[in-house]
Amino acid sequence: MEIVLTDPVDGARAAPRWLERAAAGVLCDRRDVPFVRLMLVLTVTVVPSGVLLFWPGAFWAWRAALHLGLIVYFMGPFVLMLHNTSHRRLFRRPWGFANRYIPWVLGPFFGESPDTYFAHHIGMHHPENNLADDISSTMPYVRDSAVDFARYFLRFFVAGIFELAAYFARRTRRSLLVRTLAGESLFLLSVAGLLFVDWRATLVVFVAPFVVVRFAMMAGNWAQHAFVDRNAPASAYGNSITCINTTYNRRCFNDGYHIGHHIKATRHWTEMPGDFRASLATYARERAIVFEGVDFFGVWMMLMLRRYDWLSRRVVALDGEPRPEREIIEFLRSRTQWVSRA
Repeated sequence: MEIVLTDPVDGARAAPRWLERAAAGVLCDRRDVPFVRLMLVLTVTVVPSGVLLFWPGAFWAWRAALHLGLIVYFMGPFVLMLHNTSHRRLFRRPWGFANRYIPWVLGPFFGESPDTYFAHHIGMHHPENNLADDISSTMPYVRDSAVDFARYFLRFFVAGIFELAAYFARRTRRSLLVRTLAGESLFLLSVAGLLFVDWRATLVVFVAPFVVVRFAMMAGNWAQHAFVDRNAPASAYGNSITCINTTYNRRCFNDGYHIGHHIKATRHWTEMPGDFRASLATYARERAIVFEGVDFFGVWMMLMLRRYDWLSRRVVALDGEPRPEREIIEFLRSRTQWVSRA
């Protein structure tokens, strides 16, 4: 059975030609021109709509709702733009200073404190690979339990920044420690100060996105690493999943190819579908879990509802041999029930 992929393989085609030509001289990779377009769109929509709410007498419920609507609509693409530009520099020298625009200017409008995403994801998560020293590891939890997910999220939300700082301190990674503490402190102090300027605008523009994006990132990470092979927890094929042919991949730069991303973190997002197709035999041999037509948040929701029957119907038969639904359900459930005591 042939697997047909509909996810994007050429980023440049997703942007106007004039923008591609204008950005070609400043980008490290011309395929990343969609990031420049997204930066421009957010700069003329999300930023002014948020700033306007702080203008004296300008806070109206419909304006606040419009701003939150923009945040919800663009949150996925923004976070995955932040993700990709954390792994691969966007602007080349001498335009390197512009690489700070996404995390330091746009980031706070989406609840991302500057540099903390980079520190957590690049400096901690990828090196630790969801194993025992990964402070966002899913292994110590039952991954189809809403109660366990609540524990997981609350731990990250309340103590995550302290655990991340302690992690870098133990490993004497001073640069990342400083970036973590500086980014989070500046963000929280700025929010505290803005509460005295206009508490309603501050809650809408900065506090609400802060809560929502941290919940979304943890729900996403939970789903990405929910199905862990107890015999190969360090293998990307055994601790991650891939989601193909989804609207999410088309809007969020092929983020669904999470197995391939953990195998090679710097692989360009447009290369993900091709790498997956070329590696099908390996995916099948390693008994990797691949879903079609559902994204990570759909997987997370179905796990919270324990709808393995729904998930089983979206598992891709990588070897071309369909299996009984009951067998697939038992296989999926076996990957979520292990609780590590490490």
